[in-house]
Amino acid sequence: MKRAYIFPGQGSQFKGMGLDLYQSSDSAKTLFDQANEILGFEITKIMFEGTDEELKQTNVTQPAIFLHSVILAKINTDFAPNMVAGHSLGEFSALVAAGALSFEDGLSLVAKRADAMQKACEIRPSTMAAILGLADSVIEEVCAGITDEIVVPANYNCPGQVVISGTIEGVEKACELLKAAGAKRALILPVGGAFHSPLMEPAREELASAIHAAQFQPPICSVYQNVNAKPATEVSVIKDNLIAQLTAPVRWTQSVEQMVSDGADTFIECGPGKVLQGLVKKIAGQVALQSI
Repeated sequence: MKRAYIFPGQGSQFKGMGLDLYQSSDSAKTLFDQANEILGFEITKIMFEGTDEELKQTNVTQPAIFLHSVILAKINTDFAPNMVAGHSLGEFSALVAAGALSFEDGLSLVAKRADAMQKACEIRPSTMAAILGLADSVIEEVCAGITDEIVVPANYNCPGQVVISGTIEGVEKACELLKAAGAKRALILPVGGAFHSPLMEPAREELASAIHAAQFQPPICSVYQNVNAKPATEVSVIKDNLIAQLTAPVRWTQSVEQMVSDGADTFIECGPGKVLQGLVKKIAGQVALQSI
């Protein structure tokens, strides 16, 4: 049996997340308290008692999901991955869980990433949309045909579900064309900006220096990275892929297919929610699914 541990990204947050961990494990409590110090604000208060709106703020959402996921992995005595992967933000959780980054450095990078992405969102109005029921190739062709605005495929989540990202006008234009091409739905998402698109270039530049300065170690197992859906263990490759991730699409479908091809037969979601299990089921229906 080969176990692939997978770590969720933005959108998996919920009110009260992590409270049960904090109350039931001294190790978890220590890490949560340490996180408050590293971040310089009481993220635990927002996670445990905050509203949905407070949890949706990028500077809260990203570290909150990271903390929930990483702490679950760290206190789980059965955590023994043959491979790991994370969806977008979840790639940082996967790297910490696999020992490539320390908890402190991982959290600091996630906080910097969230801040840099928020600033990039404020430079130009932008958004994302979920496109359901169309082949990837059709979505790619329609996006490529829009040359007066920015719009690109951003998340290959599973067959028949791709998220596009770009300027508001570009995404709206693409949605109309994709509906005309036969999409079942083209749904504008309630997000702050165009993640995983060229509009994140200012954030990529800002995060690059922080990633290069951070101390990375070879992970305990292969990390399947979003940018190319390939396994990586070499520190320089991991860093380059992590930097490129901000402006490149998340190739989740391809990552899961590659992990299955490399022998993964059990996928264990480590973090809040079950979003990734739902996607894996649509990509590779034959594998076993679990969650921590």
